[in-house]
Amino acid sequence: MTKLGIAINLHRCIGCHTCAIGCKMQNNVPQGMMWNRVLTDGSELLDGSTGEYPNLTMSYLPVACQHCENPACLRVCPTGATYKDDKGRVEIDYDKCIGCRMCMAACPYNARVFNWNEPVRDPDFNYGDAAVPVRGKGVAEKCTMCKERTDRDEEPMCVAGCPARARVFGDLDDPNSEVSCVVRDNDTCVLLEDSGTKPQVHYFN
Repeated sequence: MTKLGIAINLHRCIGCHTCAIGCKMQNNVPQGMMWNRVLTDGSELLDGSTGEYPNLTMSYLPVACQHCENPACLRVCPTGATYKDDKGRVEIDYDKCIGCRMCMAACPYNARVFNWNEPVRDPDFNYGDAAVPVRGKGVAEKCTMCKERTDRDEEPMCVAGCPARARVFGDLDDPNSEVSCVVRDNDTCVLLEDSGTKPQVHYFN
């Protein structure tokens, strides 16, 4: 059994948004949408700070689909469009998605976006990995843990492109994998642990 996951070192994250832009380009994400977001901890502003001058601090929290072991989105999907694959990733079958947005309501991480209109891309053509499905109007979409790359035993683009090496990817069910060692050897946490979703994305400092 395989359970792919990511560990993110928040101390190393510099808030450069390379993960977010790399994800967008790899996965042909339309204008106005992001699968991977970098939030500024304690501030609603992009790259905002907390505290009062001159005693200011700034830290970042990258957020995307948490690829939960017990995903709330899967339980409410009426068509089976949301599913867990054999590598532990939470995926969407766009042909089955009816646009009810129940998954969006159920997800405690606000990790999905919805194509209300025909997707707009600038430049005006599909970009990124040719194997990535093109999504049309009326479907939900989200981080797939770069399914096309990871099926080829490559790292997700957010991991491969991180200049600060803040991300570690691998099989959480393999005790000898780098990500398992990081989770085991550090005081890691998951987002909204009380929700019972058991995220496969871990954070540590």
